[in-house]
Amino acid sequence: MRVLLTGARGMLGTDLSALIRERHELHPIDIEEVDITDGPATMALIEKIRPDAIIHTAAYTDVDGCESHVDQAFQVNGEGTRHVAEGAHRSGASMLYVSTDYVFDGKSASPYRVEDEPRPMSVYGKSKLRGEVYTRELAAQHYIVRTGWLYGEHGANFVEKVIGLARDRPRLEIVDDQVGSPTYSKDLAPALLRLVESGRFGTYHVTNDGSCSWFEFARHILDLAGIEDIEVVPTTSERLARPAPRPPYSVLDNSAWREVFGSGLRHWREAIEEYVRHRPR
Repeated sequence: MRVLLTGARGMLGTDLSALIRERHELHPIDIEEVDITDGPATMALIEKIRPDAIIHTAAYTDVDGCESHVDQAFQVNGEGTRHVAEGAHRSGASMLYVSTDYVFDGKSASPYRVEDEPRPMSVYGKSKLRGEVYTRELAAQHYIVRTGWLYGEHGANFVEKVIGLARDRPRLEIVDDQVGSPTYSKDLAPALLRLVESGRFGTYHVTNDGSCSWFEFARHILDLAGIEDIEVVPTTSERLARPAPRPPYSVLDNSAWREVFGSGLRHWREAIEEYVRHRPR
């Protein structure tokens, strides 16, 4: 299978690149090869490669930055996705679009199912939802995968930020009123490839199992890293006052995935233990 991968140098893209190369013909692209906000250039490149499948991970993921760069967020996450979807349609390729738990408003009392109505709070969530709409409208053979709280070895992430801050400060304040499912990119990447190989089109939620608050996640990270001489205290989103609103509860129900593949990803505690154990000291 000939696979075109956007965002190939990103956190998730790097993990996917290694996996795809083992089994398929990989065509990795990133901003150096084409700017997906340039429609004609994007579609021309896709038609030249003629992929069997496109995995679209390229995105503007700075949640707070999206609030002050609204046009850029919608250009990349919305219109950029439209161009990729149009290219997929023209070349007859299937398309997998990576979306986010932030398409929901967090007011649910139970994990969000794939059929629940999205109500994004932030510019980031709204722009990613726009990408979902374009994918469904334009790419007949599509997969939409919502995930969240992603971390991995090949990019900036919450785990490294917490460990770095803990080594420089005697005290950390971490929000405890946002709950989600931390997801390891090395677990998500093989799931995405498996989905593309399956031909089981549709919308899926895919995260590591279980859930926690950012405070619980940070506390567990520091325990695993053996960092003890620091005070970690819970705080509220209101007090932190970040530019972008976050859903207070963005746990995703992975049952649609389990119905097709039989089992989900491992528990987030097991995944973060592996990450911390193997990270460079």
